Amino acid sequence: MTLRVAVIGVGHLGKHHARILSSLPGVELVAVADINRPRADEVAAARGCLAVADGRELIGRVDAVTIAVPTEIHCRIALPFLQARVPVLVEKPMARSLDEADEMIAAAADAGVALAVGHTERFNPALAVARPLLADPRFIEVHRLGTFPERSLDIDVVFDLMIHDLDVVLSLVNSDVESLEAVGIPVVTDRVDIANARLRFANGCIANLTASRISRDRVRKIRFFQSKAYLSIDYAAQKVEVFRLVQGAVPVPFDAAQGRPFDAAQGRPFDEAQGRPSIEGGEIAVTNEEPLARELTDFVNAVVSRRAPVVTGEAGRRALAMAGQITDKIRLGT
Repeated sequence: MTLRVAVIGVGHLGKHHARILSSLPGVELVAVADINRPRADEVAAARGCLAVADGRELIGRVDAVTIAVPTEIHCRIALPFLQARVPVLVEKPMARSLDEADEMIAAAADAGVALAVGHTERFNPALAVARPLLADPRFIEVHRLGTFPERSLDIDVVFDLMIHDLDVVLSLVNSDVESLEAVGIPVVTDRVDIANARLRFANGCIANLTASRISRDRVRKIRFFQSKAYLSIDYAAQKVEVFRLVQGAVPVPFDAAQGRPFDAAQGRPFDEAQGRPSIEGGEIAVTNEEPLARELTDFVNAVVSRRAPVVTGEAGRRALAMAGQITDKIRLGT
């Protein structure tokens, strides 16, 4: 079976959806849609598919769609497809409000089709390698710093950048958020351009997240501190480092006759260095892959096999809700 797919919105990110989908096995990129018709024509010509200005023309002609339009119209674009029983992957944040997110989730449930949310970092190979090594982290430190963009200025930095890490953290910490603190300021736009949030979970874990879109350097890192171990992920470089505390040999009993520790098995005085803990570790192997390709492959497989995608509408809603709570804290200054 060939899955007929279309991309709605082929700007900064959507053009990459089209590039990847046009090359996936078992997938036919039928069309791209964009209100900027010359842009749609350009992408369609490059990918050998149809171009339209209004995505609604494609209902009944495709088996699934991905949506990469501005956040404020995610719901308006997605609902007609979901109501027509067409599976949808919508970019993050999934909607501009929780009410709209709920509409989309309900429509997908009523139609019995997949609704996926494009939290691409969940598909980063470095995170996939690191996930099995995480064991009840106690402190999580996140830095996502970017240079001033020419995109996503319709939303503040919490919804633009930090929401990636909110989704990752919420997927890793098996506990509810008990409290949060947040600060943020607009610097070069009328929306928040740099923000910090501190989440305290009911299980005692604390996550400290910083996001900026006005930095000189690009940084996308997350670090985990847990019992006797430290783990660092560089999302951009797709690198993972792990360091563990390794206990030394257990000291032998003190030999009262000799007045000192004595290693009876070796017949010599005990070397105290054997009993000292040490830090061991370093970089571990990661097979580099494009996260967006992994994400779109998961969506296609979910549609074909009729299973839930890795990042469901409910997961997208949870990240959206937390981002909303953070922005509320910033706005109210509490």
